[in-house]
Amino acid sequence: MTVRAIRGAVQVDADDPDEVVAATGELLERVLAANGLVSDDVVFLLFTATPDLTSQFPAAAVPGAGLAAVPRMCAVEMAVAGSLPRTVRLVLFAEGDVDRSAARHVYLRGARVLAPPAGGDDDG
Repeated sequence: MTVRAIRGAVQVDADDPDEVVAATGELLERVLAANGLVSDDVVFLLFTATPDLTSQFPAAAVPGAGLAAVPRMCAVEMAVAGSLPRTVRLVLFAEGDVDRSAARHVYLRGARVLAPPAGGDDDG
């Protein structure tokens, strides 16, 4: 069994704690579903938020997504001029026998612009 990293991102409309938690929860649920994962498969969750999101930690959505026992960490994304505002990014590390190319990365709402082109590298 190997550990794979799965990416995702979601943009929120406003820096509101309920919206940050709801959007992050939706992102988590969609990543799990798209990759056929259950909570026991998840090893670690790393969240970043753009500097304009200060009302709530994205990891506050973890218990509601059924992942309360999973270790997690939040960090601030680099403040790069012209980058997408109000965005939560996720790297989910999961155990499994799925080939790396089979991972389904999930980009929701305005964060769809961060999705890599089919077969391309993910640099956003």
